[in-house]
Amino acid sequence: KEFGFKYVVSTLRESFSATHNGWKAMIYNGEEFYESKRYDINPIIDRVGGGDSFSGGIIHGLLTKPNQGAALEFAVAASALKHTINGDFNLVSVDEVEALAGGDASGRVQR
Repeated sequence: KEFGFKYVVSTLRESFSATHNGWKAMIYNGEEFYESKRYDINPIIDRVGGGDSFSGGIIHGLLTKPNQGAALEFAVAASALKHTINGDFNLVSVDEVEALAGGDASGRVQR
């Protein structure tokens, strides 16, 4: 209450090796706490941009999703996908992020 934040959000990384991590996040709005599903990212191609992707994902999610849980799932999925792409930019589409957040981890390209 002191700082007036509406949400507190944090990522949680389990590091098994440089190329194998568990990845999830949590969000709290002062009344409700939500923890995302956990992604097992193996192999990690590039961690650079993963935090930026999460931040962009949570902003997008909070503006477009019906609740904080759906927003968090979108952000974690966006960041998890970024870990599989070389370079600083997340090159996946919103549809690909939503598919993963919704449970489709098949790895098939969605067209």
